[in-house]
Amino acid sequence: MSTFSEREKAFEDKYKHDQELQFKVEARRNKLVGLWAAEQMGLSGGDADAYAKEVVMADMEEPGDDDVKRKILADFSEKSVNISAHQLDKKMDEMIAAAKEQVMAE
Repeated sequence: MSTFSEREKAFEDKYKHDQELQFKVEARRNKLVGLWAAEQMGLSGGDADAYAKEVVMADMEEPGDDDVKRKILADFSEKSVNISAHQLDKKMDEMIAAAKEQVMAE
């Protein structure tokens, strides 16, 4: 294999690894945010875990975080939890850092 082909393969492998890592971090962040949101709505135990899974699955609807935010804010509204979109954004930013630490530690 030529040097150029080796470098190209290395870049492709790194890109694939980075994409997989990003997916894991975002899924973990969504789970953590889901658990936090469940707590805000008074859910605990198995109900909180089930809700966190719903949040993770909500992220599969469309690219980006809007689908997750929409789900959580709608559920907050339904349960009369007074948290703004800005506060949710801030919490999601906090959780992405925690999720990255957790995934990198695995």
